[in-house]
Amino acid sequence: LPTGLIGYRSGPTMASADNFRITVEGRQTHGAMPWRGVDPIVAAAQVVLGLQTIVSRQIDIASEPAVITIGVIKGGLRENIIPDTVEMRGTIRTFNEEMRNDIHVRVKETAESISKASRAGCTVCIHKNYAVTINDAELTAATLPTLERVAGAAHVMTIPKVTGSEDFSFYQHVVPGFFYFLGVTPAGQDPAKAAPNHSPLFFIDEAGLLLGVRSLAQVTVDWL
Repeated sequence: LPTGLIGYRSGPTMASADNFRITVEGRQTHGAMPWRGVDPIVAAAQVVLGLQTIVSRQIDIASEPAVITIGVIKGGLRENIIPDTVEMRGTIRTFNEEMRNDIHVRVKETAESISKASRAGCTVCIHKNYAVTINDAELTAATLPTLERVAGAAHVMTIPKVTGSEDFSFYQHVVPGFFYFLGVTPAGQDPAKAAPNHSPLFFIDEAGLLLGVRSLAQVTVDWL
């Protein structure tokens, strides 16, 4: 968001974040004689493609969005050897607990079934990490007038769901919570082209921090 703006939404706001590791177990052999072993690289490639069909073909993304991303794939020793194993690591993002659990089952079944069809073994480990960040509707409505007073009504806006995740969600499992976003993109820069926060080029316009402090302080005073 541009500096000076505050973004918010009620209900599911940021996705849950779960990580997983899939190990495809083949049988090492010479690259010139693949029939004498089991190639886990080819099987792993098929698993990666198969996982993409979970969101695109098996999940009702009209109700809630979801993301499955493979971020790491490791396997092989050199160009003429088919290795014993390939390891993949990835992340799952959802906005609904039922969908979250369903995708976990489908990831495991997809990876294991594709590997089995290639005569390879497969081990799937999925770890639930951050929960969905869900802004309490009543608290959101009660806080909005304060934000509009501090930033100006024209500078407070509803934003789309964010597939990033937040450990703030753990607080929301204990008490009602409200998580909002502070703009820190400098004037004159297109926010759509600004480097995201996992980029080494990410830049915070510190002029926006004053609004963050003022809004948090005023929200606290008004709540008390």
